[in-house]
Amino acid sequence: MAVKQTAGRDSLGEFAPKFAELNDDVLFGQVWSREDKLSLRDRSLVTVVCLMAQGLVDASFQYHLTTAKNNGITRTEIAEILTHAAFYAGWPKAWAAFRMAKEVWADEEQASDGKTAHQNQMVFPIGQPNDAYAQYFVGQSYLAPVSTEQVGIFNVTFEPGCRNNWHVHHADQGGGQILVCVAGRGYYQEWGKPAVELHPGDTVNIPVGVKHWHGAAPDSWFSHLAVEVPGENGSNEWLEAVDDAAYAAACGHNA
Repeated sequence: MAVKQTAGRDSLGEFAPKFAELNDDVLFGQVWSREDKLSLRDRSLVTVVCLMAQGLVDASFQYHLTTAKNNGITRTEIAEILTHAAFYAGWPKAWAAFRMAKEVWADEEQASDGKTAHQNQMVFPIGQPNDAYAQYFVGQSYLAPVSTEQVGIFNVTFEPGCRNNWHVHHADQGGGQILVCVAGRGYYQEWGKPAVELHPGDTVNIPVGVKHWHGAAPDSWFSHLAVEVPGENGSNEWLEAVDDAAYAAACGHNA
């Protein structure tokens, strides 16, 4: 897919039309678009290092840092890239590059700090991204097994605004789930009922056959232990997502 760029024509279309054409149509439209040869992520990495090596930390460098972020380079990776390049391109150039990179990745830094602060509130680990069930969540969740024998117990962590889809626990006999809240602030809602705000120490008993969802408050991380109640032929039925309007209404009910 071709990379669409209009910066050349926007800035220099009348003054230097040929330069603008080469910038937009050749550099970005052709060279940057050759993803079969080199990915956009890798092209961003090369470009950032080249600009840093020249000491260019102007608007163009900020643009390419933002592009690198959009192309998948994380805060941790850009820090390692600039640290590595500093030994070859120069220490003062790295300092200048880091100042701008911190601005571009500021949102990830804030999210990382929030996650660390949340972890410090509880004894259970946040765990790994809950990728296996990502399709049933709005936002990022994390999963840490606490017990996988006798009774399944999992620490589930939700970033701010994250919630799982409406779902129902089924079993021929027994079954259901118990939530034990351990950190942060969240919500639990059963179909047809107002949402209930949850805090550390709260416990929720969820019988089989009850349609419900649970997750974090919009402005808080949230963790609960999910205890699987033993039952015969137990299963989960995942349903529709809790859309933004329904989520906002549920959280506002107890605001």
